This record gives sequence, structure tokens and C-alpha cells, in this order.
Amino acid sequence: MDIRTIFDACHFSSEKMQKVNLFATTELFLDVYCLEPGQKQKVHTHDEASKFYVVLEGHGHFHIADETKDVGPGQTVLARAGESHGVENASEERLILLVGMAPPPNHA
Repeated sequence: MDIRTIFDACHFSSEKMQKVNLFATTELFLDVYCLEPGQKQKVHTHDEASKFYVVLEGHGHFHIADETKDVGPGQTVLARAGESHGVENASEERLILLVGMAPPPNHA
């Protein structure tokens, strides 16, 4: 059985958002994203894969398709295949996200 402790995996950098992989298979991946205030994931698209974000700590400014919303702890955001998506930490606190995608881009 594979077990990971999410908060132990968290890693922050003042240079850019950090992505730490927890699990990866040919069917999906699960990462933890760590964003300092002011950091962001650029808006992009995956034509054949869906991605979800779960906010564990902090608040994120999410861009999904043609919508933009602020999302906080315990909330989940879905970007369906083909929808543009990205997130920005526009707050003064750190942002920790659990992020999953299926299928992974290199297997889509």
C-alpha cells in the first residue's frame, strides 16, 4: 500500500509555485501545489484530461473556462477536459492545493 502525508510533502519556494508529486500512474496523477503569496499557475488547457483542485489551506483565485472565483479551504474546483484553467494566490497567506488529473497529460 502506498501512503503519503500531504503536509509533510509541502515545499515552498520564493522563486515559483512548487508542484510535489504524491502519486502517478498511467491513469492519473495526484500532486500537492504550494504557492506563496503572489505566485500563480498560468492559465492553460488540457484537451483530453480533467483536473481538480482541492484547497487545503489558504485562498486561491481560480480561473476556469470563462469564470473566475475565489475559493477557500475545503472547497474543490473542477476543470473539465478542454477548459482553460489556472490559479493565483492573491492573498497574504500561503496556499496549499491537492491537485489530481486524469488521464495524465503524457498519457492522454
